[in-house]
Amino acid sequence: MNTVVLIGRLTKDPEVRYTQGQNPICIARYTLAVDRPHTKDKTDFISCKALGKSGQFAEKYLHKGTKISVCGRIETGSYQNKEGKTVYTTDVIVDDHEFVESKAAEASANASNTQTDLSGFMAIPDDITEELPFT
Repeated sequence: MNTVVLIGRLTKDPEVRYTQGQNPICIARYTLAVDRPHTKDKTDFISCKALGKSGQFAEKYLHKGTKISVCGRIETGSYQNKEGKTVYTTDVIVDDHEFVESKAAEASANASNTQTDLSGFMAIPDDITEELPFT
């Protein structure tokens, strides 16, 4: 089984591109800063790739500092760099992402550069209603 669940903050805005062709597919790449449990001051930076509708969601709603939960799978690969050396890659292919905190908490965390945990419900963005399965 290849399943990954992460909670972290985006290190920068997603890089978005669309494939060529008759039915272009959105590809959004971003890096999540994920704290290691039970260790102080240790953070892993995880490369994530969201495709299709997940990519469009990332393009529209995610930005630097947003705290999200990601569910997906690990994909490895390799390529030859300009010097002819093999570079190995590991990405999380995102199936689903969700907001973990409210916009107010996110703004507060971004302003003070600290992470805060809130025990409340997340506020749904105003313009997301067309993507919800119910109204």
